[in-house]
Amino acid sequence: MPPAVVWFRRDLRLADHPALAAAAHAAGDDGVVGCFVVDDRLRRASGPARAAFLAGCLEALDRSMGAALVVRRGPPEAAVPALAAEVGAERVYVTADAAPYGRARDARVAEALARQGRSLAAVGTNYAVAPGRVTTAAGTGFRVFTAFRRAWEAEGWAAPSPAADVVWLGAPSDAAPADVTDGAGAARPRWWGDLPDAVPRGLPAPGEAAALGRLVGFAAGGLGDYPRRRDTPGVEGTSRLSPYLRFGCCHPRQVLAAVADAAEGPAGAGAGGAAAFSSELAWREFYADVLFHRPGSATETMQPSLARLAYDTGPAARDRFFRWALGETGYPMVDAAMRQLLTEGWVHNRARMVAASFLVKDLHLDWRWGARWFMYRLVDGDLASNQHGWQWTAGTGTDAAPFHRIFNPATQAERFDPDGEYARRHLPELAGPAPGRYPSPIVDHRAERVEALRRFAEARAASRGVAG
Repeated sequence: MPPAVVWFRRDLRLADHPALAAAAHAAGDDGVVGCFVVDDRLRRASGPARAAFLAGCLEALDRSMGAALVVRRGPPEAAVPALAAEVGAERVYVTADAAPYGRARDARVAEALARQGRSLAAVGTNYAVAPGRVTTAAGTGFRVFTAFRRAWEAEGWAAPSPAADVVWLGAPSDAAPADVTDGAGAARPRWWGDLPDAVPRGLPAPGEAAALGRLVGFAAGGLGDYPRRRDTPGVEGTSRLSPYLRFGCCHPRQVLAAVADAAEGPAGAGAGGAAAFSSELAWREFYADVLFHRPGSATETMQPSLARLAYDTGPAARDRFFRWALGETGYPMVDAAMRQLLTEGWVHNRARMVAASFLVKDLHLDWRWGARWFMYRLVDGDLASNQHGWQWTAGTGTDAAPFHRIFNPATQAERFDPDGEYARRHLPELAGPAPGRYPSPIVDHRAERVEALRRFAEARAASRGVAG
């Protein structure tokens, strides 16, 4: 049998890897070449946090493979067929990619391989339930989360599988894992030039072993309190698994299995924690499904009635954006979120929603400005989750009651950070016995709430006029 090639992308692990298992089975003792392609198109869209974390995950994967990972650089439609030809592989195995760019890229690679008489085999998915698998009775994608979750749970998923027995083959590399961190700033709009661009200091430990360690620790120690603590940004109440899921250092199947085992085991995390956490994973899969069915939703407003929503532009709007991005709005919950983004490359979900709502509904700026800044800075930046999370908060997405939800940053702080622990942790000017200068609020929330509702009503009225 000829050797096989496994092209790693968002599946940087060895356990529970169907594509790798299929390649190992097909190649047998003739071996498998594992490769990663440094794709400049994707690299330019990754900020310093995600690029650095990815480089660490690739180094960890290489160690687990006995230093056999082959790293190539260039367009995948050239790099992958070239490697397959070098090693004499007839088939390249991948985990199916459901995102718009990934689907188009894989079609190009498959066509290039076919011209050589080779093939691309997509085995498995990065999700518990593949995007597009569950549909409504009419055969369309779901637009409401609760209905999707019921279908998602009914569909179910396989149990995780152990790592396959693989005979690894080597091949020359023309790049190193660290090369994914080069030139990341090329994606930044010019007017971001004065914003911080350093690698955050608080990145999580990269790789599969770190992911499984985090999962085991959360299932044993944090799952039971998850429903009570997950909305409190000042405590460690969340799993912090999102960067590992983003790069496939662990699979959602593994997470769901560990959560279920913890809920039923002697420690008894309880059904409440398991149900609440599984629901959050379902949200991640829902957004991937929405993007699969509506790829334009990554940049286009999903609510037709709000397509004409008025946003501020110009120098004054950009100045307010900078104040928001630097955490200098005068609202501690918002500013703590944005400082956490700069220093850790991660933001607590409750704080993400508050900061996003403030940008769109207090500062009246386009949600896409904020979504792009988050995608650039986040270590767990995932296109589907990020863009649709922003649209949900902005009121333009899948939420059933979208536009009139406007987070009051002061009320949110009183409810979810009553002792100010989160704010003081990320805003040193508020910490200590003699707090330093902290900026006054740049806007009056009550007045801007009224203005936001006026703009939403105006957009909806304009939409009805166009439709009429």
